[in-house]
Amino acid sequence: MAAFGTVFMPKMALAKYENDSWTPSSIVSSNKLELHPGTHVLHYSSTCFEGLKAFKHEDGSINIFRMNANVQRMSQSSHLLFLPEINPDQLSEMITQIVKLYADDVPSPPGSMYIRPTHIGTEASIGKAAGSSNTSLLYVLLSPVGDYFSGGAKTLRLLLEEKDMRSSPHMGMVKSGGNYASALGPIIRAQKEYNADQVLFCPNGDVQETGAANFILIDGNEIITKALNTSFLHGITRDSILTIARDIGMTVSERDFTVTELIERAKKPGTEAALSGTAAVLTPVGTLIHNGQEVTVGNGEAGATTLKLRQALNDIQWGNAEDKFGWLQKV
Repeated sequence: MAAFGTVFMPKMALAKYENDSWTPSSIVSSNKLELHPGTHVLHYSSTCFEGLKAFKHEDGSINIFRMNANVQRMSQSSHLLFLPEINPDQLSEMITQIVKLYADDVPSPPGSMYIRPTHIGTEASIGKAAGSSNTSLLYVLLSPVGDYFSGGAKTLRLLLEEKDMRSSPHMGMVKSGGNYASALGPIIRAQKEYNADQVLFCPNGDVQETGAANFILIDGNEIITKALNTSFLHGITRDSILTIARDIGMTVSERDFTVTELIERAKKPGTEAALSGTAAVLTPVGTLIHNGQEVTVGNGEAGATTLKLRQALNDIQWGNAEDKFGWLQKV
């Protein structure tokens, strides 16, 4: 099976911002983009993106999960990067239009159609290191994906990094490629030196997020995760999991917590940890690596609460449970 996110549908939706306005969207080939070598995004990283999914239900209907939240976050990212302001209604229509076109290609559960809206600055100007791009390109790619856990829900190994941050504090909430690039060095070193799967960035002992996902700790009936601020991504899957947790009576504590508290709680029997994100929904964490020592989280296996929360979210996405929060939009 092809690696997650490496197969693309042959067409995509695209719109351009030029002459101070957006062009009507169109459906074009997804096999290439033509950009000037001096394009702003290539030199100054004026880019943001989103990741969301469409699901095929048993009745054959296609349902996009939390599109409005993703569109809102992309609008926010574009604003914070000083890219041209997107039209949320236009982007929503572009997403719906391209998903409708490939409705027959949306995999059945546990597969889905991964949707990747992308916004890039396209002005050809290498003199704008301190200026924003006056033109841009907005496009929506589709990638059919299978079960992220087809090989089993293996628990992850996380290296705790207390010196470096994933990104600059004022840019962490922006879903921009530069933030992911800045985390690559620590992640690759952690993989080589510690056989870690990811790095949990904890600058000055403050537990934040990994290079590509939000982090949650589960201690009994309580979920602990960092409170929202500008330093890390406001994950939509994170929000969905916390909403479900509150709905089933769990205590959700969104607050700062330290590496010391994390390790103390992780050693307790029954404690669980997990990463939340669009691709894997909720991935269990079994080991924390700190100062060369390995700390087993709970019993080191995927915890019952983690699996219950993930299944609860999947059941809504797949149409097997009531969409009581209004998260699904039929196309």
